[in-house]
Amino acid sequence: MEHSHEHHQATDSLVNLFTKANHDLTVVQHRLEKEFQQVYPDNANPMKLVSRIKKIQEDLLTLKEQCHELLAAKQDLIDKAQTTLVGNRSLLQRMQASVGIPFTSDSDDPAYANFNQVVDEWAVQVRSRTGDEQHESDSKDINKLLFSAIVQTN
Repeated sequence: MEHSHEHHQATDSLVNLFTKANHDLTVVQHRLEKEFQQVYPDNANPMKLVSRIKKIQEDLLTLKEQCHELLAAKQDLIDKAQTTLVGNRSLLQRMQASVGIPFTSDSDDPAYANFNQVVDEWAVQVRSRTGDEQHESDSKDINKLLFSAIVQTN
């Protein structure tokens, strides 16, 4: 029993040492904070600046992750819209042809032309960010470029 009592005394003294060291560091921190508040104006306090820089760095990481998620979601939305719109347009043109109604060509449909322009502009943005200046790529290539850009920046 004496051996375990000695062990507890050694542990207790170590815990006491750490507790005292923690208290001493807290006292030093409070003294530094007080001194800095007296010496520096509020917006130039080095401790507050370091704290703000750390917070900004954390916020930047979060913002970067959210931007990547937004880019991926935007590409997914474009892919789904393109698939649905092209599929529906093709189906409509086949139905019009089977009934004998003349169908509107791609160039005569302003909504479809505007959509294609938005998709093309997005593709140019993705290519310019990834350094790929090819002008003729399908959406799968755009997805690969976007993915590679996201992976490279992480």
